[in-house]
Amino acid sequence: MDVGNGSTQGRMSTKPISVLMFANATVRGGAEEHILELLSRLDRRRFRLHLACPAALLEKYANEIPKDIQVAPLMLDHVWDLRGAFCLAQALYRQKIDILHSHMFRASLFASPIGWLCRVPVIIETSHGREVWREGQGWLKSKYFVDRVASKFVEQYIAVSYATGRHLTEQKNIPTKKIRVIHNGCNLEKFDPGRPAPEGLRRSLGFGDSDPVLVALARLEPQKGHHVLLEAMPMVLREFPNARLVCIGDGVLRLDLEKQTDSLGIRDAVRFVGHQTNAPDWLALADLTVLPSYYEGLPLVAIESLAAGRAMVATAVDGTPDVVVDGKTGLTVPPGDSKKMAEALCILLRDSELRHSLAQAGRRHVLEAFSLRKFVSETEQCYLDAWSRHQQPLTAARFKGTEEFNCRP
Repeated sequence: MDVGNGSTQGRMSTKPISVLMFANATVRGGAEEHILELLSRLDRRRFRLHLACPAALLEKYANEIPKDIQVAPLMLDHVWDLRGAFCLAQALYRQKIDILHSHMFRASLFASPIGWLCRVPVIIETSHGREVWREGQGWLKSKYFVDRVASKFVEQYIAVSYATGRHLTEQKNIPTKKIRVIHNGCNLEKFDPGRPAPEGLRRSLGFGDSDPVLVALARLEPQKGHHVLLEAMPMVLREFPNARLVCIGDGVLRLDLEKQTDSLGIRDAVRFVGHQTNAPDWLALADLTVLPSYYEGLPLVAIESLAAGRAMVATAVDGTPDVVVDGKTGLTVPPGDSKKMAEALCILLRDSELRHSLAQAGRRHVLEAFSLRKFVSETEQCYLDAWSRHQQPLTAARFKGTEEFNCRP
């Protein structure tokens, strides 16, 4: 497995390597946080940074983009988007981009061929997880034919988890020599296990001082599986009638989930509080956290929960077990299984010592494996290694010294 311990060679002159990050998203999720952290923390002595993305995403970033980042607002979402293609090509030429780094397959599908046509020296794609939307979408999409063609334009793939790396090799047939696993990182300094919840927060929600609190911090979208968690709650309440669930986040399912809460008769035990920016405060309120997703790349909320010293029950999907290791840093259950979810929640509510030991082990795990310093350092090394390969003759020796991807941690 190649996780960033390769050659330290790279262009170390006074001229930094010019990197353009490209994203096609109009919402701000985990992948977009990933991009923002890189733009904020990559070494300016080595890299000159640019961002190309839709205007809608720029609005959501607001004033958080560093002032030295050169920004190109553009959308490139289908093959006939000639205006977007022209704008991207123009940015690549004008800024003399050395590395084009696209995030998510759909962004890379359109940007990478343009980068190749513009003779950008190095083209990188970060895969943030499986494209579950492809299932049942016909042969071309479900068999990844287009992905295999598009991969010819990409020199280096970054997988955010081991599961994502396996997906690239096993489903998309990407050569292992092209894949590098770099786990997402978080600003773990924001999370303190000893942090008290803000005064009055518990009371503002109508919770008693001794009520056990479960926190689900995730967008209210089909991917996140909130309906399974709500189905589990009546079983939890039979043993712990004072248990309370707080759902933090917004999304298209909010009204449906509120109706489900009413139909299950658990309205008194559940609070939907919408999008919140102060995650450490809400995690401080929690006795434990829940992530009932159907699929994930590498969930930042799991890293944050463990960093805050809160044990988590999560579904064993994709990259989640890289963080929530069953029986060691938390408990995992199959996706879509409300009974197993309820049983795991009750186990942790019943056993405060187990909760505490899992939380302690989880915090140690994320501090070691998912720090921002590690994430940024490995990304920088990936850029330097890719640039070094570009300076070598274009032969099979380009990948010499790069250890092949290992599908297991």
